[in-house]
Amino acid sequence: MYSRDDVLRLLTEQVHHPATARELSRLLRVPREERASFKRQLKALVADGVLLQIRGNRFGLAQKMDLVSGRLQTNASGFGFVVPDHPDSESAPGVRQDIYIAAHNLMEAMHGDRVVVRIERHTERGAEGKIIRILERSQSSIVGRFELDTAGLGFVVPFDRRVLTDVHVPTGRAGAAEGGDMVIVEITRWPTGTRGPVGDVVEVLGRIDEPGVDTQIIIRKHHIPDVHSEAAVAEAHRMGSEVKEKDIRGRTDFRPVTTVTIDGEHARDFDDAITIERLPNGNYLLGVHIADVSHYVQEGTALDEDAYERATSVYFPERAVHMFPAELATGLCSLNPHVDRLVQSCVMEVDRRGTVVRYDMHDGVINSDARMTYTEVNAILTERDEKTTARYAELVPMFELMHELFEVLNGRRRRRGAIDFDLPETEIVLTELGQIEAIVPSERNVAHRLIEEFMLLANETVAAHLTKLDVPALHRVHEPPDTKKVADFEEFITTLGYSLAAQGAALRPKHFQKLIDRMRGTPEERPIAALMLRTMQKARYDATSLGHFGLAAEHYTHFTSPIRRYPDLVVHRMLRASRGVITDARREELGEELPEIARHTSAMERRADEAERELVQWKKVRFMADKVGDEYTGYITGVASFGLFVELIEHYVEGLVHVSSMADDYYRFVEQQHTLRGEHTKRVYRLGDRVAVQVVRVDMERRQVDLGLVEILEAVRREAHPKGPIRSQVRTKKEQRAQRPGRRERQARKKVKPSRRR
Repeated sequence: MYSRDDVLRLLTEQVHHPATARELSRLLRVPREERASFKRQLKALVADGVLLQIRGNRFGLAQKMDLVSGRLQTNASGFGFVVPDHPDSESAPGVRQDIYIAAHNLMEAMHGDRVVVRIERHTERGAEGKIIRILERSQSSIVGRFELDTAGLGFVVPFDRRVLTDVHVPTGRAGAAEGGDMVIVEITRWPTGTRGPVGDVVEVLGRIDEPGVDTQIIIRKHHIPDVHSEAAVAEAHRMGSEVKEKDIRGRTDFRPVTTVTIDGEHARDFDDAITIERLPNGNYLLGVHIADVSHYVQEGTALDEDAYERATSVYFPERAVHMFPAELATGLCSLNPHVDRLVQSCVMEVDRRGTVVRYDMHDGVINSDARMTYTEVNAILTERDEKTTARYAELVPMFELMHELFEVLNGRRRRRGAIDFDLPETEIVLTELGQIEAIVPSERNVAHRLIEEFMLLANETVAAHLTKLDVPALHRVHEPPDTKKVADFEEFITTLGYSLAAQGAALRPKHFQKLIDRMRGTPEERPIAALMLRTMQKARYDATSLGHFGLAAEHYTHFTSPIRRYPDLVVHRMLRASRGVITDARREELGEELPEIARHTSAMERRADEAERELVQWKKVRFMADKVGDEYTGYITGVASFGLFVELIEHYVEGLVHVSSMADDYYRFVEQQHTLRGEHTKRVYRLGDRVAVQVVRVDMERRQVDLGLVEILEAVRREAHPKGPIRSQVRTKKEQRAQRPGRRERQARKKVKPSRRR
């Protein structure tokens, strides 16, 4: 029987022209009894875009016809790029593989569609093409603003500016929507070359400035499932809220051992707990106990299918969209204090150099003695707060031993060269209406860091264990950076007096870490660190252990958060399978399933990151709406041909200085140096520079803060009014504050930190 790869190989090697299924069966000598299976494989290859079905029902290899299948990403300006489904592994490093599509070549395709593009020419900047077929529509519904034109005809303006056309809503199909409402429109007729899409309003979300509507808009824009299926909720409900005695039998009993969880103040689900003791030989015995979700969630169940579709929990400022229903996420699988909970445990003996000299994997049961917060543990270890120390007097020696082991592990990781940016993060303080009241710095304290260190060690140990046993699994991989990007990065930092001191095959994570250490505390630290991150590859999931460059780890996986990450659940299942015999048939099955699970979960993680980031950015733009005319100091965090991105020091908000506002000169973009340089003034604006800016406009439609450089604005004003100083027509900060109404008292405030994903 022919496999998919067999069919593709035979087509590539033996068929030299597009042919019908009958011709292919004859040319490849497919036995009559296998022809039905062969045709199914052909259809699968067509669905993947590797084969194309052309006129005369002939099948041809897309690559041989200068055709490429991929996902369309449009730009609000009207053009787009197609990201190939199967990137060319033989392309030169740094060469763009995305295919540029001019506006007139987009045809009827919409943002996110899977399409076939014909490559029409190659340029220095990459390939350019034309869309000739739509393989798969990306979305059947769109979120947007319902409007009525002067004739009373309804239409929806998409919230996502990359969707380039409005959706017409026929009379009587708008439901209860009124002009200005944010709605969900279901597309009933796709666009053609002569008309736009048509749809029905199926849900009214409310006015865009109503509390909670912004979160709903972002959820719908990114197509994040917000409600669990009735079957999944019913399954979770049937499991109850308490661990049954029969489930404990045969498990390692950790209940007599002092156990704690350490999480944020507002955390509701606790998926990791810690035990620790010092052994007679001076080594540490560290137990990392993770909620055993795999005991309750079996493959193929409604809970499993719901979790796989989401692949991750998504954390927004006002609420979370959980991967599992609350009955599991905050109930039976959450390691709440003073109740029995099932766990998978990684118990490691660690020597004084931070090396794991022995480890054991267990199906266990714990009963957490305390639910601690990062603030409380930090108060004990760093601030030596007497009241907190007295309250947890019995646990203080445990926390001090944790701190001691943290220093050992952190030292080991630094010695091997793991990269640790450790940049100050921000917290947003929300009003009870969900708007940002303040944005404040928040550095990770020692409690955050020690828990992170313990989780990293457990993840690394589990990954090495599964690899040693040759057990199929999902790995968290972070490949070395592209050599051309590194060369460009090195060329730029040398202009600032820095260097990685290594290139090519000699480059190691430690070279990046040494650079970070040298920049620590300097004005250019944050923007250069951001550029360094863009130089790096993105971490992702893979069925093969390819190592983690950033952590300088040979093997790494995600084991510690199965409540909120599907790959961790897969790893737990593989750990349990490793204690038995994995048949050849099961290995073959996993060999086909795991790569697709890795691809899907990586894509869903990116979706979650984008959604979280977009909502926070939108709230930040709203926060700046009443600050037009105010002046701030900031750092240049990005340089492009169209302007400068500047992050304000006071509010940690990023805005754009568009090059059109730099009217004192013609500014040229020097890509390798990350600069804009004035032709006549010779004035240079470089990544990392500290600049004074004024808020010129807050564009709520584009969700962008427009800034102006104070020195250029003043120079332009002087030139326009040479006889004397001219007062700005924009109100100053002091004048604005004098006219602002007093803020009413708010009792409910939330602090929100972005999630960290390694």
